[in-house]
This record gives sequence, C-alpha cells and structure tokens, in this order.
Amino acid sequence: MSTDERTGPAPAPTGPLSRIDYSERIPNNVDLAGDRRLQRALEGWQPKFLDWWKQLGPALPTKDVYLRTAIAVGRDGWAHFAHVPMEQYRWGIFLAERDPDRVVTFGKHKGEPAWQEVPGEHRAALLRLIVVQGDTEPASVEQQRVLGNTAPSIYDLRNLFQVNVEEGRHLWAMVYLLHAYFGREGREEAEQLLKRNSGDLDAPRILGAFNEATTDWLQFFMFTYFTDRDGKYQLGTLKESAFDPLARTCQFMLKEEAHHMFVGVTGVQRTVERTAQLMAAHRTKDILAYGGIPLDIIQKYLNFQYSVSMDLFGSEQSTNAGNYYSAGLKGRWMETRRKDDHVLIDATRQMTYVDGGELRTRTVPLLSALNLDLRDEYAADCAAGVKRWNQVLEAAGVTERLILPHEGFNRKVGAYAGHHVSPAGEVLDDEAWHARVDGWLPGDADRAAVASLMVPEYEYGRFAGWIAPPRTGINDQPVEFDYVHLLEEGLV
Repeated sequence: MSTDERTGPAPAPTGPLSRIDYSERIPNNVDLAGDRRLQRALEGWQPKFLDWWKQLGPALPTKDVYLRTAIAVGRDGWAHFAHVPMEQYRWGIFLAERDPDRVVTFGKHKGEPAWQEVPGEHRAALLRLIVVQGDTEPASVEQQRVLGNTAPSIYDLRNLFQVNVEEGRHLWAMVYLLHAYFGREGREEAEQLLKRNSGDLDAPRILGAFNEATTDWLQFFMFTYFTDRDGKYQLGTLKESAFDPLARTCQFMLKEEAHHMFVGVTGVQRTVERTAQLMAAHRTKDILAYGGIPLDIIQKYLNFQYSVSMDLFGSEQSTNAGNYYSAGLKGRWMETRRKDDHVLIDATRQMTYVDGGELRTRTVPLLSALNLDLRDEYAADCAAGVKRWNQVLEAAGVTERLILPHEGFNRKVGAYAGHHVSPAGEVLDDEAWHARVDGWLPGDADRAAVASLMVPEYEYGRFAGWIAPPRTGINDQPVEFDYVHLLEEGLV
C-alpha cells in the first residue's frame, strides 16, 4: 500500500533539479527554458492536450478537487495537497535526479556509462517502447471518463480524479521524451497519442485492455488493482533502461503509480467487506436485493480483469523481449537484485503450454522468456491482494474465498491463445468452455446488476450501500472531508 497519501507537505528538497518551477507555463525540472526550440514545440502541443482533456477527460463538472501535485522529485518530498480547479492542474515534466555515475547493469553494454542520447541502432525500438507506454496513459482517462457520475462517495471521487490527473502527467512525461529525443518522428507520434481513443473502431488504443469499457466502479477498482499493476511492472523494467532519460522518467512515475494501486486494493477490499457484512447479516449469498454486490460477481470481475491484464505482458516467448534486454533497452524487474550474470546467454527456465488437450512444460531459453519472467513477478504480487481480500471474508465468518484464475484462463495472447483453460487449470474443448464460461466471466446480466447499484453519493462522509467506508482519509484529513467541490450543474 502506498503511504504517499498519508503524509503532508515535506521539507524542501535539496537536489539541484528537485524543485519544480511553477512559474513556467509547463512546470518542469528538465531546464525546459534552456532549450527554446523544445519549449516552443511542447507549448504547441499543450493546447491540443487541453482540448483532449476537455473532450475526453472527467465528464463530471467540478469547482475544485483536493489533489496531490508534485513539487519535488527528491527523497525529501515530492507532493503538495491543495484544492485545485481541475482545468488549472499543473501537469508537468518531472525526471528523477540524474546519477552521473550510473552505468548499464545488464545486456551486452553492461558496465558502460548510461546513455544520455538515443543510439542510432536502437532508435526505432526505443521509440516503439515509449509510444506504447505513452498510449496507455490517456487511454485509462478515457475509459474512466464518466465514472464521476456514479461515484460511491466524495472520497472515492477524489481518488478517481487523482488517478486521472496523474495519468495525464505520465502522458506529458512520455511526450517530452518523444519531442526531446526523436525529432520530427517523435513529434508526429506525440500527435497520434491524442488522436487514438479508447474503444474507437477506426483509431483504437494500441493494447487491447485499454479498449475495454470501464462499465462501473467495481471494474474501475479491478482495473487500478490489476491493470495499473501491470503498469508498475512495465515501468519497473523501463526504469532499468540504459537510456537514462527514460529510466529517470519511469523512476518518478512509479511514485505516482503506487497511489493508483492503493485505490484498487482498498477499493476492492472495501467492496468485499460490505459484501461480507450483508452476507452475514442476511445469511444469504444473494445480497443484490439488499444493495450489495454478490461475491460470485466480484469473482467474475476479478477473473476478467486479471486475464486481460495478463495479456498485456505479451507472448511468453518473444525474440523482441530478448533483443531489448541484450541491447540494454529494457531490463527485468529489480534487475540489480538478481543473482546471475545479467547477460543470460546460457540461462533457461520452465514454461507451461497446452499440447494435446493437456498442460505440459518445457525448458526454454530465459532470454526469450523475459515476458514470462515479468509476468510471474506480477502474478505473485496480485496474489498478495487476493489474500488480503480473503482475510476480510474470514474475519466476517464467510467461508467462500476469492481466487486468482489459472494463468491460461481467458487468454488471447501467447501460448494459451486459441485454447480454453478453466480458472482451475483444466483444459476444455469448445463445448465444455461455452457451457461453463457464463459462470466465470461477467455477462450483460452481471454488469446490469452491478450498474443498478451505481447510484452516486455526493454528501460528505456518506457512502453508497455497496461499499464500506475507508478506515482513514487522505493526507490525515477525516473521511468526511470536503475532498471535491462540485458545481451545481454537476449534481445528478
């Protein structure tokens, strides 16, 4: 869980580039004023970003929101809390401090100084990595655009908006890299980041999970737990990159990403807590009539979001992933803590696949299975949250438990694509899958049932009946604090 939301403004940072200059039109700690050409280019992109935010950002009108805004990137502190009009939030460009002694820690360039410019031979690959990462940031804002209309509380509404503005800032971080290091091609790609839209049939987002509709707050919580957690691991691999500006950008983004996962883990936990309360009070699993989300529907949402998030890691065996690693472009999660040679030429591992209607394993080169290595780290992390949610059920005296489905369940990418695997890991034929899938994935009736409970609660300190209140508020404020001031026309 992130502790960033519980701390007040920190002492002034000491690093030479730590403090953000908010007198600038584009707040930054990258000395943007020292490169007038780059500054003008970004100032030309800024109105297009603001138009995108106005059209596809949060739909609920607000007067202001209690938001955390970065004021520094150093260890001494990096956030300030205040009520800020959403349209005046100061998106900016922040990189972690540069370590002049940093060296490449993996691949064929191991031990060499980190790169401050893009090597020509790796230009196309680095551009692709940055564009794909950048494309996910505005996509989630688009997916979550209308959720404010059904917010279960002002507290949750504030957390939604904090996630939204930080995703917008992460977009800025990627656009800076495109403009600063990739010339005309980078500027063109930055334009495209605002022209693709989530779910658009003609110009969809690059990755499938970011074209799925976020239908309700339960899915939002599942998204911030599972899909934003994928973002954590992807950023963690890019943080190891030999390309130092990318590494420093992702290092700072990870600080903000922690809050998004906090929203997810606590949001699902509070939902499960309320479900358990209603199950115990009415001695039934069917609590929809009592204003709660049945546990079996929560499980279906979990199954769906976990499986589509697993697809984001790509194929278990990938030549590209191995090439990225060897070239120094993208490392492993916690690369420097690994107890191996960080080159991996002779390393192997086991991989599970489907053959003849059964799950089998084979030995594969680790260098070609780095997507699987990262996915395993992710899956273990996801399991910790599910264990936490099950502790809530146990404490309430509920015997049912939530589970993570098998890694092959509902997969559209990689070794399991084209096969049917049950949540328990049983390989099924088409007939058996179609006979049982409605019990594993949310259907229209399930989503309609959840939607029927999505009635907004805008009174300070009050919560919709399907979710329990949090134990504490944000930044040591009480739960009933006025986190969001709505405009009258925003009330529904």
